[in-house]
Amino acid sequence: MRSMDFRPIFLVIGILLSTLAVFMCIPAIVDLFAGNPDWQVFTASAGVTLFVGIAMAMASNAGGAKLTVRQAFLMTTLAWIFLAIFAAMPLRFSELNLSYTDAFFEAMSGLTTTGSTVITGLDTAPPGILLWRALLQWVGGIGIIVMAIAILPLLRVGGMQLFRMESSDQSDKALPRAAQVASVIGVIYVLLTLTWAGAYWMAG
Repeated sequence: MRSMDFRPIFLVIGILLSTLAVFMCIPAIVDLFAGNPDWQVFTASAGVTLFVGIAMAMASNAGGAKLTVRQAFLMTTLAWIFLAIFAAMPLRFSELNLSYTDAFFEAMSGLTTTGSTVITGLDTAPPGILLWRALLQWVGGIGIIVMAIAILPLLRVGGMQLFRMESSDQSDKALPRAAQVASVIGVIYVLLTLTWAGAYWMAG
């Protein structure tokens, strides 16, 4: 049996971790202006996450490599695990002082939009932590949609098999087509978020 090429998987996970690091900067800024010391935790976590993400992306050197069905399934599983591991860092080292198990559970709960929490007294939690929980659920929401668009065509589930054609020429176009649809959905997701955020702000 031919061994699996992990380079495309590490490339995608590296990009996702780098994106996660950028999102960590948002609660860091909020805590900084709120005078909460957790901004240092978010900044340090962002630095570590960005370093690992860039290192994985650069080390993969997967130029021109194609993602197979096996790689896609493994990538999906590893992506959630890696994201939760690093997303848990601010929760672990913040004022909440959660154990890493609880922090990992909280991060995975947010990324999978489960809604479960181990944090007590959310009303008194630091603003950065509250924003981070919301961002994890926001990222998880769009992440599930994008992953579904990328994986379901491979399973030929429902109408999603339209992305996957039988001929090799059309099959090569399936991934770019799915990526294009995912991009459109991402733009709509962001626009809806901004619209409702503006509506809540105007409503007080």
